Amino acid sequence: MNTLGKEYLVTVIRRVKYYKDLGDKAFEQLDEKDLHFRPNDESNSIAIIVQHMTGNMLSRFTNFLTEDGEKEWRQRDDEFEIHHYSKQQVIDLWEKGWKCFLDTLDSLTEDDLLKTIYIRKEALTVIDAINRQLAHYPHHIGQILFIGKMIKGEKWKSLSIPKNQSIQFNQANEVKDPAKKF
Repeated sequence: MNTLGKEYLVTVIRRVKYYKDLGDKAFEQLDEKDLHFRPNDESNSIAIIVQHMTGNMLSRFTNFLTEDGEKEWRQRDDEFEIHHYSKQQVIDLWEKGWKCFLDTLDSLTEDDLLKTIYIRKEALTVIDAINRQLAHYPHHIGQILFIGKMIKGEKWKSLSIPKNQSIQFNQANEVKDPAKKF
């Protein structure tokens, strides 16, 4: 039987992979030029959002349990600069950040969850630090999806239940009991 700590780690990793998958599916629908679209000068492009997320993931999750999550080598301000990366370079950055994050999550044990780590010298439990990122990264993935929808319009393939199809979706899919594992 799983303990609460193990269950927490399993569900966190499942949820994190779900959000990464949403981003992956968005990239499949977008061209290179789409990744650099900004609706105005104050907005970030998808490429800039990926640069920021990658910088954050690498900083937060490199030596997660032993070093402050805001590394001296991180260049946060540069994450918000335009770098004209190719689509493949943006995807490579994306994968690099997620690999660091997921590898760290995979390495954690339930005994690690109540340990104290630091981000910008602020003490957090491991659980709180993970939850903080579970709020941060999906926020940015939502931005990526919104920009993608804005660019593609009617050509955008929905990554959730399409408009006006909730009834059909509910009828086609049984409600799943989260307590039952396959």
